[in-house]
Amino acid sequence: MSLKSAPARHPLLTTAAWVVGGVAAFYGLFWLISFVLGQMPDPIGPRADLFVEGARTTLLLTLISGAFGLGVGALVGLARTSHLWLLRLPASLFIWVIRGTPLLVQLLFVYNALPAILESMGLNVQLNEFSSAVLALALNVGAYNAEVIRAGLQAVPRGQNEAARSLGLSGTQTMVTVVMPQALRIVTPPLVNNMVALLKDSSLASSISLLELTLAGSRVSSETFLPIPVLTTVAAVYLTLTTVMTLFTDQLERRLKVVSR
Repeated sequence: MSLKSAPARHPLLTTAAWVVGGVAAFYGLFWLISFVLGQMPDPIGPRADLFVEGARTTLLLTLISGAFGLGVGALVGLARTSHLWLLRLPASLFIWVIRGTPLLVQLLFVYNALPAILESMGLNVQLNEFSSAVLALALNVGAYNAEVIRAGLQAVPRGQNEAARSLGLSGTQTMVTVVMPQALRIVTPPLVNNMVALLKDSSLASSISLLELTLAGSRVSSETFLPIPVLTTVAAVYLTLTTVMTLFTDQLERRLKVVSR
């Protein structure tokens, strides 16, 4: 009597289940943070809602910026490996500028200078604190993601490309079906690290008055003149967010490696 093996789950269903589980976990995490902080004495307990609001903004800013940054990194990384200098040169210039200037300067430039530049070009674009932070963080992490993706694509042995082309595959087919699946295993760990680092870098958004976790802590500290418990609480919440995000990104890394086999 033969035993039938359980059917494999579709990768899209597995990824969707991972996303739903992540959302549910973070909702539960924010409830737990709110409950724990609410039980603490002054100056934390009476202002627990402010810390939770800042933590939500921090996580939302990280997820949106990370998603856009991944798209930017993929486009720029592919352009960096292109044989056309018209694509390669602007991509190299973008990476050079972003990696050579501080993130704080980039945030201030996007928030204060970019709207004026666009207005001088006849474009009336208004950027609030959140959209400015998303744009600056996405461009910043996108430049680092681009270098990761470029290195991953170039790490695939050239013989793989030549073998695929000898079988009659086009350049696009070779990239999509042969090179990118192998590069995915290489680039996933550093891309995950960039995402976790982005959560901590989002604290710089306080410089443009975005009420995220760091600015929430600064306001409470300025109001109560008790920096030690406030900063300790802010650090603990950051540590909790990065720990949970690392657990889920590790799971995603394992799933992507399985899918890419």
